[in-house]
Amino acid sequence: METPAVAMNWRIRGYRPGDEAALAEVCVRTGAMGGDASGLFDPPGLLPDIYLNPYLAHCPDLAWVVADGRKPPVGYLVATADTLEFDQWFATQWWPSVAQRYPRAEHPTTLQELVTEAGYTHGSTRDPLAAEYPAQLHIDLLPVLQGQGFGRRLIEVLCEALVARGVPGVHLGASKDNSGAIAFYHRLGFTPLPSPEGTQWFGKRLG
Repeated sequence: METPAVAMNWRIRGYRPGDEAALAEVCVRTGAMGGDASGLFDPPGLLPDIYLNPYLAHCPDLAWVVADGRKPPVGYLVATADTLEFDQWFATQWWPSVAQRYPRAEHPTTLQELVTEAGYTHGSTRDPLAAEYPAQLHIDLLPVLQGQGFGRRLIEVLCEALVARGVPGVHLGASKDNSGAIAFYHRLGFTPLPSPEGTQWFGKRLG
């Protein structure tokens, strides 16, 4: 049973090398529209290798975690300040370094195949939101942290860092079926943007 957050000394701190395994677990345990995706992917590193690890490798200074100082992190935010540059790096350097773990299907249909295809096609088209909202983020919190204000604070910390760099905006995406996430981004002042089917993109102007 998870210990209630109010009984823990949770704090936000910068990402440190050595956090990767705990953060990968958070990524997987929140990878099914906020629910647990454990057992859905083989190997289980697929989600982290697309949505977490490349950010830790490329932009470690824009990664923060929530931990109590004595136990592994139970939440995180990762981001890039320059989506177009990050996407090019992902496609030309990151994904080729891990792609051998994830065979590509000729005609992807299963969840595993569709998510794998996202790795192979990431960066193949120009992100239409990157001109106005150059930064992009991913945030995941285990249930023990949810409702405690840490999601809001993590995004505030990121926005402060982006403003200091002169970045004019940040964007992110969520599944249209993830009503909790959509409500959360509305509350934080993110604006819904034109989105492909099944996804809702949001943007927030900074400064």
